[in-house]
Amino acid sequence: MRIAYLGAGTWGFCLASLLASNGNEVMLWSSNPETSKILSKRREHPKLPRYKADDKVVFTSDLKEAIAGAELVVESVTSKGIRPVFEQVLAFGGVKCPIVITSKGIEQNSGLLLPEVVIQVLGEESRKSICCLSGPSHAEEVIHKLPTSIVCASYDPQVMHQIVDIFTTPYFRIYPNADVNGVAFGGAMKNIIAIACGISDGLGFGDNTKAALMTRGLHEIRKLSITKGCNPETLNGLSGLGDLCVTCLSKLSRNYMFGRLIADGLESQAAQEQIGMVVEGAYTCVSALQLAQKAHIEVPITKAIYAILYEGLNPRDAVKSLLQRAIKEEHL
Repeated sequence: MRIAYLGAGTWGFCLASLLASNGNEVMLWSSNPETSKILSKRREHPKLPRYKADDKVVFTSDLKEAIAGAELVVESVTSKGIRPVFEQVLAFGGVKCPIVITSKGIEQNSGLLLPEVVIQVLGEESRKSICCLSGPSHAEEVIHKLPTSIVCASYDPQVMHQIVDIFTTPYFRIYPNADVNGVAFGGAMKNIIAIACGISDGLGFGDNTKAALMTRGLHEIRKLSITKGCNPETLNGLSGLGDLCVTCLSKLSRNYMFGRLIADGLESQAAQEQIGMVVEGAYTCVSALQLAQKAHIEVPITKAIYAILYEGLNPRDAVKSLLQRAIKEEHL
């Protein structure tokens, strides 16, 4: 199969290599010509040293070339960048093949999940072609073939099972799930809670604090999920609780490490620059708070992270504020 892969970050590089190792011809697109040149020459991602891309991966910065004749399109850009990228795809005539969304986020102002953004750009007729791939999966582990399980969701069962077959390897297991919004929503929201956990650890709080943040964070995600018509039970699975755990507990998580840097006193922009990759939670906390305010749903952890990042709230004061909230009966 000829696959166009849009986005040459660590996850894009990793999955492009996985797909190529399954016998597919993969053209990996980057919006940065210099990045494509470096990857073509070295065949190694700077953030994933000592791992060479599969021989069947070709690098390009020409989007029109990448999508020409593609039998499958996979994207790993950013939640902020997904709309302009697919507007370019549409300008080049669009595509008539399945599209797999692997980015995790919620678009600001519109409140759209990323599969919804692509449908809005390409038209309602593209809905049955859209899939969402999400779950607990660090590129640094998948690329070394460590056992990983994630979820694939689609509006069309036939397309969903096709994508499961294309991506599955002996070490990369994929579970089908019909709840596209639930899968996409869990993947987006967990990044906010991971920032909170990074801040908590950075301030020297213990495992008790982090466990509380993760548990109440999952409750917050489930409450807000009704605004997007999700099945709350989806959030108990790999694309919800599973992804929440791996993102909140690992130093491989850029959102968690971003939180640690914020706790150290860095401003948001400086912390993102030090991470060297997009921190999706910093973008999505704006979208999530917009959704919550519109629906009059309380999301105290999300609100606290927003205040720290965009209103200058001291992280320690944020913790005090959370602990001083009125105590209510625990509802799950």
